[in-house]
Amino acid sequence: MAKVWKYGDHVDTDVIIPARYLNMSNYKELAEHAMEDLDTTFAPNVQPGDIVIAGKNFGCGSSREHAPIVFKEKGVKCIIAKDFARIFYRNAINIGLPAIEIDTDGFESGDEVEVDLEKGIIKNITKSKEYITKPLPNFIQKIVATGGLIEYVKGS
Repeated sequence: MAKVWKYGDHVDTDVIIPARYLNMSNYKELAEHAMEDLDTTFAPNVQPGDIVIAGKNFGCGSSREHAPIVFKEKGVKCIIAKDFARIFYRNAINIGLPAIEIDTDGFESGDEVEVDLEKGIIKNITKSKEYITKPLPNFIQKIVATGGLIEYVKGS
């Protein structure tokens, strides 16, 4: 089971990782500033396997790859949103961080969830509700399983 960290619509990459920290080259250090302009409790408290859930247009703004990287560095299992900014979605998949689109209105911060990426099933244990979506395509599941596009291509 994973804990939900829920955010609203239009969370942009400047909120995910503020530009003032982009001069850091150590991703572990950079990840300690994830979401700090929106939620100061996120970086110090998120646990490996937790899930970020958001509304519409998650990851809008710049095309910086740092935004999904800080989530992966913190151990976030996947990001679920109503929809994603196109470049954020591609960057997330390219680094091996699953991004799933469903209606997220039924989730709240602190909910306990289970996510089956292969079957496309998200269970909100707290609310006893199950969501079914299309599983990620096989090739995307392989990219995620190998740790990202670069590792996937190396193994081909």
